[in-house]
Amino acid sequence: MTLLMAFCDYLGNSLKDMVSAPRPCSPPVRRVTATEDEKENAMEYGLPSSHALNTVCLMGYLLHYVLTYGEHGSVIVAAGLSLAFLLVMLVGIARIYLGMHSLTDVVAGIGFGIVILAFWLAVDDHVDAFIVSGKNVATFWAGLSLLMCFAYPKPEFPTPSFDYHTAFNGVAFGIVYGIQQTYFHFHTPDAPLIFSAQLPLPTFAGRILIGIPTILIVKFCSKALSKWLLPVMCSTLGIPIVSSCYVPALKVDSSGKNKQAAGYLQRLFSHFPQKAYDVDTGIRFVQYAGLAWSVVDLVPAIFSHLNL
Repeated sequence: MTLLMAFCDYLGNSLKDMVSAPRPCSPPVRRVTATEDEKENAMEYGLPSSHALNTVCLMGYLLHYVLTYGEHGSVIVAAGLSLAFLLVMLVGIARIYLGMHSLTDVVAGIGFGIVILAFWLAVDDHVDAFIVSGKNVATFWAGLSLLMCFAYPKPEFPTPSFDYHTAFNGVAFGIVYGIQQTYFHFHTPDAPLIFSAQLPLPTFAGRILIGIPTILIVKFCSKALSKWLLPVMCSTLGIPIVSSCYVPALKVDSSGKNKQAAGYLQRLFSHFPQKAYDVDTGIRFVQYAGLAWSVVDLVPAIFSHLNL
């Protein structure tokens, strides 16, 4: 499911920045943005609606999972379809009400979500099998993640969509790397379920109290380490870099130049269309990859060691 949502995020945001269709004009539309996150989201382009697209894929996949692996009758099927339809409609109406999208954006998001969901359901088992038992999975996924970053379309004006994709891309890589290493230890169908005799509520509460701080610590350490290590590596290799926020010393000055000195591969990279790369992309990728890896690898190992 995590990989599906990462897939949706990449394709939806890529299409947004490729089309560069603006959100409804405000005024005359009154846009409701109560938090800083919502104000940042409003900087993205409008078509398709990511909320509508993601809701279709999320609800569709959950419904598919329940109907495939759980016991169900006609009543459960009808209730599941009704709930999925209701949530998709409510999200679409809410995006229009908040002034974030037009009806066209929402309809496009729903339609695009249905296409993505249908494709994913066709390849889902093959993706699972490759991650669990394939060869060179981590290497392949690292290359795929790098390719997706470079293949991302450049919008007419800068938006935060690429930053969102980078974070989700890092999460996907961390999940894949961790699952590939530890599936047969912690993630088989025999893993204990919450509220079962193997995982009662007190034990689950203990996992929460230990797991969440551990995950946040790993995320903080991954970010701190990458903020120091990535600029050093790029400087050594001569890769021209700048930083939009994470590394003040690499921020572009008023003349449009950063303070980085030339390195060994400067001539090679001078032939690339992009003269400098934002190191914040790598930092963001690493910190979220570390977070996701800790969820599926480090934290379960701690639980196993503590018999939780």
